[in-house]
Amino acid sequence: MSVYEYSVPTVSGEEKSLKEYEGKVLVIVNTATGCGFTPQYKELEEMYEKYHDKGFDIIDVPCNQFAGQTPGTDDEIHEFCTLKYNTRFPQMKKSDVNGENELPLFTYLKSQRGFEGFGKGPKALAMGVLLKKIDKDYKNNPAIKWNFTKFVVDRQGNVVARFEPTASMDDLDKCVASLL
Repeated sequence: MSVYEYSVPTVSGEEKSLKEYEGKVLVIVNTATGCGFTPQYKELEEMYEKYHDKGFDIIDVPCNQFAGQTPGTDDEIHEFCTLKYNTRFPQMKKSDVNGENELPLFTYLKSQRGFEGFGKGPKALAMGVLLKKIDKDYKNNPAIKWNFTKFVVDRQGNVVARFEPTASMDDLDKCVASLL
């Protein structure tokens, strides 16, 4: 199996096959409009502009599963992102990434790249403390832990990396650049 076997629902309710992205490097990310990590939209858009012509795309899946930080409608989310961060990359329908109603794509992504930790630094420590309150066993399961978890897919459809929201955006950029 590869990522190309999956699809994601668009804002209009249609299914968008990831087969359409075959041969491209992808970042698939669950996002939120009211999160401490929301400013990552700026860096994601910068990456999109820098690499899109070289075969790079971003699949943005807004999600409201983490502290209700994406309460708006799909239209409100899109308006927020385009007005505040001038995003131009594809934004999909707000969807679940964990649990009973999670998108099958995210089931697959998590099976390919499990949770490896939040890294070091103040944000990483804060996330660890927060997650222990929610799930004492959070370190030992592949669930998406928070908004802005990013999966990198190579041109062959392999999930090659997972970046937690606390990871350096520079590291994400370097990973993507190495695959182009």
